[in-house]
Amino acid sequence: MAGFAPLSEAGAAIFGASEFYLDNGLRVIVVPNHKAPIVKQMLWYKVGSVDEKPGQGGIAHLLEHLMFRGTKKVSHDKYNDVTQANGMDGNAFTSQDFTAYHQSMDISRLELAMFLEADRMLNLDLSQENFELERDIVYQERKQVVENNPAAAFNENLRRLIWGEHPYARPITGMPEEIKNLKLDDVRDFYHQYYAPNNAILVLAGDITPETAKILAEKYYGKLKAKPSPEEVDWPELKSGGATHLEMSLPRINSVRLINSWVVPAYVQEKNDIYALAVLSKYLGEGKTSKLYKRLVKNKKVALAVESSYDYGGRSYGSFSVYAIPQDGVSPQNLQKELSEELNRAINEIDDQAIEKTKLKMRSGLVLLRDNPNDAAMIVGSMAAVGMSLEEIENYEANIEAVNADMVRRMAKAWLRAENMVSGVLKPMEAKHD
Repeated sequence: MAGFAPLSEAGAAIFGASEFYLDNGLRVIVVPNHKAPIVKQMLWYKVGSVDEKPGQGGIAHLLEHLMFRGTKKVSHDKYNDVTQANGMDGNAFTSQDFTAYHQSMDISRLELAMFLEADRMLNLDLSQENFELERDIVYQERKQVVENNPAAAFNENLRRLIWGEHPYARPITGMPEEIKNLKLDDVRDFYHQYYAPNNAILVLAGDITPETAKILAEKYYGKLKAKPSPEEVDWPELKSGGATHLEMSLPRINSVRLINSWVVPAYVQEKNDIYALAVLSKYLGEGKTSKLYKRLVKNKKVALAVESSYDYGGRSYGSFSVYAIPQDGVSPQNLQKELSEELNRAINEIDDQAIEKTKLKMRSGLVLLRDNPNDAAMIVGSMAAVGMSLEEIENYEANIEAVNADMVRRMAKAWLRAENMVSGVLKPMEAKHD
């Protein structure tokens, strides 16, 4: 087993984390925080909906559900009883690129949590009964949560416009007919292919030392065998077809919503660009002091809300989006016109002073991460899962600080172009009158 790899002294560490690898390939990252006797365990698998075979949509999400059905050692009922009796607050999520399982608990319960997590990496009870029960649950969840939610239907249609033939266009839940046609053997194959220590990252954040983490990780995860590495997804090349627009009027929608989206670089493509794009998002629309919020909400009063976001953490392309809700009496067309004008104006006004103020806000937010093991585990895990080294994770603040106005302006003009934008408008359906 490899020794610790702490951050270089030259870096400005955010978390003070260290890492090591087990002989079976499991990467373990430890984020100490001794302010309270609590700890967060997160296990990230590098698998998500993009890894599903054609026609097997929803299999990654279904397997996430099945992971709570117990193992050959700990049955479903016992698993729930044990976690609840020991005060563990646990859950999981499936994304397009990753699947993660997490528990928060008193430090005295960490060994138990590690035993349970390692056990279900190897010994999941994939019986026909469990499979059929969870497949029905996932199917009903899709019907109730997605198909009865008009905003979800709009978002799925917009994703198809943005991503075309790319796996990111597919819903994480899968389509209803795909879920119904899934077979137990499909899930077994998926589980045995992707759920392995060498395809996972373990993050322990809280009242634990690297030395203790090393002993426990070896004890509970060290005996699990590595498996052949999964094949890399063959990402299709995205070809811009020009600006595209989607407009939908749906029932049970209370207000108009606008979204403008662009495909932009992710970490795996252009690691040096992500910091300038992150600063750009903060500058444009993250918070009530951002440019677009001040101009459209406070000054012009044409919007109730404006927000921007940048996602660099996928295994393929990234995305940049700006969202807005119009004030009463403001049409979607007028808000879009104002939004486009103010976006261009904000980009043209990028200067050293504005970017320095933006970076200061970002640094203030990063400081808070040190105090919360839950946030630390999520941030560190998501960065590690996409391939960041520990040094890159710890030096995130320094890399943000190195961004200047020219870099932000260049990213904005290169990627937030009107001819590459996919826009959408979701509107309430007008009542029919006799």
